[in-house]
Amino acid sequence: MLNRSIAPPFTRSIDFELIRPRTEVLANGLPMFIVSGGSQEVVRVEFLMRAGRWFETTWGAAYFAANLLSKGTSTKSSYEIAQYFDQYGAHFEVSAGLDVVSLSLYTLTKNLAPTLALVRELLEDSTFPEKELTQLKSIYIQNLRVNQEKTSFQAGKLIRRSLFGEAHPYGKELEEKEVEALTREQLVQHLQAYGKDLVVFASGRVNDATAQILRETLSTLTVLPGAPKTIEPMYALPSHQYQKKEGSMQSSIRMGRKSIGRAHPDYASVLLINHILGGYFGSRLMKNIREDKGLSYGIYSSLQTLQHENYLVIGADVNNENLEMTFAEIRKELGRLYTEPVGAEELEMARNHFIGSLQSEITTPFAHAEKIKNIFLYGLPADYYQKLIHTLDSLTAAQLMQTARNYFEEDSFFEVAVG
Repeated sequence: MLNRSIAPPFTRSIDFELIRPRTEVLANGLPMFIVSGGSQEVVRVEFLMRAGRWFETTWGAAYFAANLLSKGTSTKSSYEIAQYFDQYGAHFEVSAGLDVVSLSLYTLTKNLAPTLALVRELLEDSTFPEKELTQLKSIYIQNLRVNQEKTSFQAGKLIRRSLFGEAHPYGKELEEKEVEALTREQLVQHLQAYGKDLVVFASGRVNDATAQILRETLSTLTVLPGAPKTIEPMYALPSHQYQKKEGSMQSSIRMGRKSIGRAHPDYASVLLINHILGGYFGSRLMKNIREDKGLSYGIYSSLQTLQHENYLVIGADVNNENLEMTFAEIRKELGRLYTEPVGAEELEMARNHFIGSLQSEITTPFAHAEKIKNIFLYGLPADYYQKLIHTLDSLTAAQLMQTARNYFEEDSFFEVAVG
């Protein structure tokens, strides 16, 4: 009989085996990655367009064009499109990011042919009805007005503007007047220029018959590479900004600096230092700011990786009277990273937690496809994640101190507060 008073033995693993994708290029030049796995008869087909905010010539065109794709074709209204997906128990999801636009179809394997045919129709024949555009604008503006009242939203906006500049795609937030000025023609122009630069990731129960449906449905889509776009990065000296918000009892803090990307040799070390600093509940910032001093309910440190630039951001919400004290404590924790070696117990706890969290992210074929998508988007080797874990497992306290000196020096951070 199982004795539940005794904890199970701890088993440590540094394996990270991704499903090996089948890759092919269809007759029209469309790259397709097939990640076959899982026991459920479900398929996800994700279309990636290199058509995110980075490529906009009109602010907001990527978001509104992507979200209007499923709102009408020459033969179907938005209601009929939604009803069609519901009829087959399918779900169509849109995400317009800073670099790419993602369109994902989730469907039962047996219903792939009709639902994928509708997605193809959306890609080829969306009409962007004016009525739907007006409604989407209204919803966006209402949400924007609500967000403008949140100090956390304003602080996030301010730190990105400080890092990248307000005219840069990564530092830009849409304003109400820009949303109101958007026209249907501008959305059409955006997708004509970039909406045919596609790659497909199919994951789940993708057998030979399913793969053939994908080929037959997608091999005659028009696929055209979009023109590359280069934007000069902005360089500015770190600064401290405080933005007053009348009536607010709390302030939202953000500290940030530009950082390195996945392909950089120091990336694993930066990831682990960030985890020790503020990447999980047992991190230094949580212990200091939340547990020891009670200055905030929560504080985090996060490494944001994009295709053209990357940045590190620290965030917390605190009472106004504790604002400067919180900044001082964060600076103190940053300084400790490169002046004091991490203790053996703390290092192993953070290392094991991070590696375990990474391993737990690949429990489904859809999750495997996400990692394979990152490998594709960032031009990484196929064994990137396995090598990453091996590097994380071998890092020493001395190596972490040296990396922290290069990327976590407290005077290199922009500081903003809104409240």
